[in-house]
Amino acid sequence: MGRKFWELLYGGNHFIRPNMSTAFYLNSMFYHSSREALNFQWYQNEFPKVKELTHSLANVDAVNGRLVDINSNSTVFDDDIEREMCTFKSLVREFVGSPLVQHRMKHFLASFLTNVKDESFTPFGTATERKPMVVDSLTKVSNFLSVSAQQRKLVRFRVCPQVTQHRIWTGALKEVLNGFAVDLDCLASRGLDNDALLGGQIVHSCLRFLTEIGVFSEPESSSWMKLSPSKTVDSSDSRRWEDVLVMLNDLTKCCRNERRLKMNVAKAEIMKEGLLHIRDVLVDSNVGYKEAQHQESLVKKKLSKMLGHSSCCLFTLLLYYLYGRVADIEVDMCGGVYANGSDGKFCLFMGRILTSDSEKMVGRGVKQLDRALGIFKFVWEMAEMKGHLDLQGHMWCVGADNRMLRYRGNTYFVHGICL
Repeated sequence: MGRKFWELLYGGNHFIRPNMSTAFYLNSMFYHSSREALNFQWYQNEFPKVKELTHSLANVDAVNGRLVDINSNSTVFDDDIEREMCTFKSLVREFVGSPLVQHRMKHFLASFLTNVKDESFTPFGTATERKPMVVDSLTKVSNFLSVSAQQRKLVRFRVCPQVTQHRIWTGALKEVLNGFAVDLDCLASRGLDNDALLGGQIVHSCLRFLTEIGVFSEPESSSWMKLSPSKTVDSSDSRRWEDVLVMLNDLTKCCRNERRLKMNVAKAEIMKEGLLHIRDVLVDSNVGYKEAQHQESLVKKKLSKMLGHSSCCLFTLLLYYLYGRVADIEVDMCGGVYANGSDGKFCLFMGRILTSDSEKMVGRGVKQLDRALGIFKFVWEMAEMKGHLDLQGHMWCVGADNRMLRYRGNTYFVHGICL
């Protein structure tokens, strides 16, 4: 009966049969799509659950693998809320792929995108386009954009000199450690074991180390601000980047068993890759300006030479270079790239799932998509890909009004989900 309803509603050729192989994890058990399940009755049965979750998660946003209270901008550590968010997003992905939502979206986009040449195209129409994706390496971006091996060499050649500058390297390392410190402080009141508490002391020692060498990285510094010492310094007493590497090794060991710090530990492990390559470089605060510049140039030279295209450390430095952040970017629906006609124009589209259509939540969604799309645009241009790439973001929220937004020259759509 449910299938008959859909066929009558869309009339044969317009009926979009959903992908029957999709499977997703909900409420600690697998729900498998099938011809019997994904019909109109299934959507009717599940929609009240989606509305209920929308209401209960209204002030919570999932950003780059962590839950955030949008009112206080603080991290939420709650296993139940995490499970609810996982269930919510899995359900919404199924609704986005439903014939009804696809039909409404197609007509909504047609009223704005007059330059779309392929009238049959509708974003997120396939299960593959609705999969989540963590953007964490240049290789993953290049694979998505079909960048050739020769073009990847060009990307790395152009990116490395920019992102391995000493101030970028130390800035990214500080950002990783500051994130560690914030989460450790937040969790301290909830109870941490002695190892994790020791980790907090290591974090502050690392930050103090970076602060002491920070004067060399200031662009405003002049040669007269740091004169050469009057006495020769014994190099055997000088500190090296290996000291930071040792501290990060101890830090990851202390916090590895604390599940709530897994993302911090993972990012610290990534930065250890860079430290391994510069471990022998001196970090001496008792040298003059020229000697300090030489130390900084060695850091840039070694990192540029050793960090490969697939390096997560190199990608973390790129994120900090572009956005001043180090967290890997996550999108709820990876979308894809489609050719917009035969005049060399392409469009990259990606999606976010929101728990509320409030101005603050939509703004957060736009900025998150802007960062994700921006990384792909950056690689596209560095690789000198043929054709012009337009960027298009889509946000989904239960009960929202359909509307179009413009941000930094790109187009973003808010789509409502309803029956």
